[in-house]
Amino acid sequence: MAVAIACASAPAVAQPPPSAAGNPPGTHTLNLKDADIQALIATVSEITGRNFIVGPNVQGKVSVISARPMQPDEIYDVFLSVLRVHGYAAVSAGSMIKIVPEAMAQAEGGNSVATAESGDAIVTQIVPLRHVAAAELVPILRPLLPQGAQLIAHQTSNSLVISDRASNIQRVAGIIARIDTVSDAEVEVIPLQHANASEMARTLSILSEDKSAQANGEAPRVLADERTNSILIAGAKSGRLRMRTLVTHLDTPLTKDGGTSVVYLRYAKAKDLVPILSGVAATLNNESPPTAPKAGEAGGAAGGNATIQAHEETNSLVISASPAVFRALEGVVRQLDVRRAQVLIEAIIAEVSDESAREIGVQWFGAPKDGKGVIGGSLFSGANGEPNMLSTVTNVGRNGFALGNGLSLGYLDGTVSIGGQEILNLGVLARALQGDGRSNVLSTPSVLTLDNQEAVIKVVQEVPFKTGQYTNASGTTAGNNQLNPFQTIERKDVGLTLKVTPHVNEGDSVRLDLHQEVSSIAPSVAGAVDLITKKSELSTSVLVADDSTLVLGGLVDQSAKDNNQKVPGLGSIPVLGNLFRYRSNNVTKRDLMVFLHPKILRDAASERAVSSEKYNYIRTEQLQMQQNRENMTPALKQPAVPEMHDFLANPVSQEPAQAPKPAAKPAATNKAARSKK
Repeated sequence: MAVAIACASAPAVAQPPPSAAGNPPGTHTLNLKDADIQALIATVSEITGRNFIVGPNVQGKVSVISARPMQPDEIYDVFLSVLRVHGYAAVSAGSMIKIVPEAMAQAEGGNSVATAESGDAIVTQIVPLRHVAAAELVPILRPLLPQGAQLIAHQTSNSLVISDRASNIQRVAGIIARIDTVSDAEVEVIPLQHANASEMARTLSILSEDKSAQANGEAPRVLADERTNSILIAGAKSGRLRMRTLVTHLDTPLTKDGGTSVVYLRYAKAKDLVPILSGVAATLNNESPPTAPKAGEAGGAAGGNATIQAHEETNSLVISASPAVFRALEGVVRQLDVRRAQVLIEAIIAEVSDESAREIGVQWFGAPKDGKGVIGGSLFSGANGEPNMLSTVTNVGRNGFALGNGLSLGYLDGTVSIGGQEILNLGVLARALQGDGRSNVLSTPSVLTLDNQEAVIKVVQEVPFKTGQYTNASGTTAGNNQLNPFQTIERKDVGLTLKVTPHVNEGDSVRLDLHQEVSSIAPSVAGAVDLITKKSELSTSVLVADDSTLVLGGLVDQSAKDNNQKVPGLGSIPVLGNLFRYRSNNVTKRDLMVFLHPKILRDAASERAVSSEKYNYIRTEQLQMQQNRENMTPALKQPAVPEMHDFLANPVSQEPAQAPKPAAKPAATNKAARSKK
């Protein structure tokens, strides 16, 4: 009995309408427009006699247009296609068929083998492989499967597990069958005697790009092994035979003994490589190494049959040698011309000193007023080279109260003239002094240098030192010729000097050969003929881990000096003896430590990070100085470096940077203008 179904808007459960008069017996025509999928499932169950279990998530509207009557099996295939279009699948479970979302159907599984009768049903099939590795086919087959399909390679059994629609699995299985065949593809290694492997591989690769050869699957792959100067050919036998013939014709000796080539360098110095390459060329030719060029001569040398010249303007090497020697020299150049790591070395020099001094004593001096009588007194030298009592009294007489440091108390009684000079007739002078001095000095020099390259940083003053002089005692010489006295001066560096040579190891450690010197002008000392400098010097070789701090050395110096002067006999009298004593005490303590912090910069990103950090630090210091209200100079006229991105965009600008807020407005305006464009 023929049935014609036409629904404009089907209810939740639809009953098949009466059969159409024009349909053959046992056929049906499906014509649905925006019908509920539940109604379609009920209709297909009525026509095919199959039992369905519908999942709770199966909902939606479907449309099916059919132009001819169909058998029940054909209607079921159409039903499976409709489910596939809407993201659902039918999974067999005994006598029942479950209608669930496609993602759930992948886990439920289905038939173990995809057949022509399976249609669009979800099945899971195992495809064994015989000649091709399963893992190699996964990236090839993945684009051929929909997103919800599963493709797993089982390497132990060398098989593929595919879960997808039966029709698509059949298509993929046919592709696998064509790929999984016995192939005569092998790899041949052809050593070269005269030609260069890299150049020949490049030439053969261009020839293998022939479209006809690629279409036939005969295009082989050609690679070069520079270490052994060999050509590797992988592919089918016919393609390998063609390439082998070309290699045989190309690997022939040159008509001349050699050629001339120019090798451009990126990091190394061409002049420095000339003696090394000349020695290598002489060794290859079993000859003695040539002598290095003298200073001032052009960088060039000849080693055996090879001639090597350095062109410093382009930092390149001009090599004239046989192909075999040139290949060896080219390999040496390639390994030497590498980017060298840079090392940022930061030294920390901390010095803390504490000095205290005490003086106490009584000195006296007396002379008669009428100029006749006995003159006498106690004369003691003070601490740190202070003048004695006699000079103090003389200064008082000349300059009034020009006494020494500290508290001085005395008794004056008239004046007296000694040696033609009138001085105070000082009876008693008592003096007391206490001094404390502390200093805290921190120096942090830093320098950036290449690996195995010495770097020097100096922060010094050139101080003149007198080295000799000549004076004419009589004023004239024989012949009454006047002689001009003169002095010879030598200027020396006084300050901080750091010399360091880093050696980066294969790991994360740096060996440092360094010499560090810190010098300064010391206070003058009695008896010294010129300036006195104090110097702290350190020369050592240490191994430091990358980005860590290591103490190089230190000095803890502590001294205590006591000085007691007295008049013999009188100074030993109890209590009263203090009037004839002068005592002084000086305690000095100094702590000096030197630390080192190296940081390896292996790439441009690390160099930019360190430079930006230092750049922003000095910029912050300058901006903080601009905000000081006590400055007389306006903030906008005080110099300050620009922001990092502005400096990189226009490094030639020498104008002082503006304050942060005014500088940001033009940038924002330009950015807005660019966005409008």
